[in-house]
Amino acid sequence: MCLGVPGQVIDVWEAAGTRMSTVDFGGNTKTVCLAYLPDMQVGEYTIVHAGYAISRLDAESAMETRKMFDDLGLLDDQDGRASSA
Repeated sequence: MCLGVPGQVIDVWEAAGTRMSTVDFGGNTKTVCLAYLPDMQVGEYTIVHAGYAISRLDAESAMETRKMFDDLGLLDDQDGRASSA
């Protein structure tokens, strides 16, 4: 099963003509491509799937979704990826 995981953009830069970002998933960070949401800004929340920011969302929705994933055990606390169980 694949999940879109909410995270907060903490850094934005350009690499080879593409906007990239560092996204924080509750303490774990990943490099994320902003090609689909090039106007994302530091501090905003996004849903990330397969290394791409695919949707913008508000902080409250991001926190609710993250809590639901945590409560259901859908995320591995070590690296923020979907668990295989």
